[in-house]
Amino acid sequence: MPRVSEEHRERRRQQILDAAQSCFARKGFHETSLQEIFRESGLSAGAVYRYFRSKDELIGAIAARSQPLVAALLEEILDADELPPLDEIVARFATGVTGRMGPSGAVRIAPQGWALATYNRPIHLAISELLDNTRSWWVRVAERLRDDGRLPPDADPYAVAVVLTSIIPGFILQRLVLGDVDAETLRAGIRILLSSEPPPPHAAHPAPGNILNQAL
Repeated sequence: MPRVSEEHRERRRQQILDAAQSCFARKGFHETSLQEIFRESGLSAGAVYRYFRSKDELIGAIAARSQPLVAALLEEILDADELPPLDEIVARFATGVTGRMGPSGAVRIAPQGWALATYNRPIHLAISELLDNTRSWWVRVAERLRDDGRLPPDADPYAVAVVLTSIIPGFILQRLVLGDVDAETLRAGIRILLSSEPPPPHAAHPAPGNILNQAL
């Protein structure tokens, strides 16, 4: 019975999160009332409050449940015997992100969470953990590329990770607002940038803009 009870609680929790996510994607965080979430979930206010006390807790939990999904996508790439070229890695990540941009997808409300994280402490904690974990994954990618000889031996994996972490939020915003970009567009742009800029004549090592070229 305790096992069944815990499974029931988890189903209820996910039911509430799914309802909140749909409402936030449809109307935005600030315009969505708790009453709308109650109706969307088909549960009473008391039932919802047993799991979440506020919209802040809901959006933090939505961000937190995205972490295993993102991690699974990234670990699949890292587990390969041979790491794909960098442009392919970024494109595969972007493809996974695009798949979660549906009308009620978690990625659709991601920019709202980023904005809230700049001033809302509980949401800041959830978003910063997700962002930090993603950046740590990019560090591991950069380390693999360096160890495979596709980055210079003195390349800074953290600096590379900072740049790569910055790419996906920009892709998400363009995809949601402009709607005219896809993973292949991103891949093509990366290939052009990383292959077209020659190092300055006086540089002892490849310029920062050209370091990642070796990862292609």
